[in-house]
Amino acid sequence: MGGMSSDNVHGLVLAVSSSVFIGSSFIIKKKGLMNAGATGIRAGSGGYSYLKEPWWWAGMMSMIIGEVANFAAYAYAPAILVTPLGALSMIISAVLAHYFLDERLHIFGVVGCALCVVGSTTIVLHAPQETQVKSVKEIWFFATEPGFLVYACIVFVVVGVLIYRYVPLYGRTHLVVYVGICSLMGSLTVMCVKAVGIAMKLSFSGSNQFVYFQTWFFTVLLFGFILLQLNYLNKALDTFNTAVISPVYYVMFTSLTILASMIMFKNWDSQNASQIISELSGFVTIFSGTFLLHKTKDMGTPAIPSQSPKLSNPSTRSRNESPVRQDL
Repeated sequence: MGGMSSDNVHGLVLAVSSSVFIGSSFIIKKKGLMNAGATGIRAGSGGYSYLKEPWWWAGMMSMIIGEVANFAAYAYAPAILVTPLGALSMIISAVLAHYFLDERLHIFGVVGCALCVVGSTTIVLHAPQETQVKSVKEIWFFATEPGFLVYACIVFVVVGVLIYRYVPLYGRTHLVVYVGICSLMGSLTVMCVKAVGIAMKLSFSGSNQFVYFQTWFFTVLLFGFILLQLNYLNKALDTFNTAVISPVYYVMFTSLTILASMIMFKNWDSQNASQIISELSGFVTIFSGTFLLHKTKDMGTPAIPSQSPKLSNPSTRSRNESPVRQDL
């Protein structure tokens, strides 16, 4: 710690605090979703009864506090320090789910989480530094260049296809549908956060950025993207095991965010062969961890005693057992 600047120390503390609040929010929100599903229409089936649940709102508050802390961390410390610490929220949610939601995290789950963390950290540590920007107009310039416009259009098309084509068919059986929507939109959300964060920081320093329409445009997009992500994150939490959602979401979100940042700021110009190989190794590692988590996710679930077909009743089904097969 002695070699770290005070700004980096502040950023580190904020990033760790953010992970604690966000990791806890997954568990608190799922508790509210479970209570709402027991008395009304489940979020995974299109219901919104969870809005009446105090536990869900407590989880929302925890997530908001975590996101605000994460937002502030990027204002103090570089992304290469803050981003890897996001893995802490995945570990925290998996451990809390093990103790409070009875979602058993067995040894293979622990190894899978570790692989995801190591691989994602490897990618982030070897990712190129972002181009330093000093005004909202600079980000607007980057965002309106052909490369990033093509990426944004691809994201919107893929998300639209997922929502209107694949959510009705595979939303409740394939985790990647809900998480894919959240991760794709999340990569654009981070770019908006970057723009709004710079605008606020410069405004507090005396250079008002809110006189430019670009700032308000990014702000509107930011809120719209966040609402869309929250909607499908709720559906994912209500349908799948939290210990599996957290690492898969972290891996996809981190990968797509780095990709969006590279396209928007053209960071690949500073990459050498060693960095590229390290990043590819990181991808292989996180994909291995995701595969291990998915293929062994039910190993920790207690076996349900066999019943005679005549005595079987849907109401006796375990809370953590989905009525349909869950696949990535």
